[in-house]
Amino acid sequence: MSENMKKSQGYGVVKISEDVVGVIAGIAASEVQGIQGLHPTLTGGITQVVTGKRNVTKGVKVTVGENDAIIDMVVSVEYGYKIPEVVSQAQKNVKETVETITGLKVSAVNVMVSNVHVKDKEKETKDK
Repeated sequence: MSENMKKSQGYGVVKISEDVVGVIAGIAASEVQGIQGLHPTLTGGITQVVTGKRNVTKGVKVTVGENDAIIDMVVSVEYGYKIPEVVSQAQKNVKETVETITGLKVSAVNVMVSNVHVKDKEKETKDK
């Protein structure tokens, strides 16, 4: 687990783990209307199946430098939403949320859309 070191004036050192930044980014992305969910990378999905442990940061990879972070995400978008608009809103929300909570500068939020989720019509009629 890699950690980012951030100096504080006279109080000591604050370390923010890449996993923590990943959790924040995942939550921020899932708040955007039209994002159906995050998807693990191929190796992350295999690891989850083999170990049985659910990875909270599935679909999110964070690279933290001295004072900035690069966030890569794999998402699924709900059918009917304009993908460029949803992705742009997700990038904006992730960048603002991570910067506000951690104080890190987010230099890039790269989003890969891996799936379009279509709601199940049978489930919709049962819900009505």
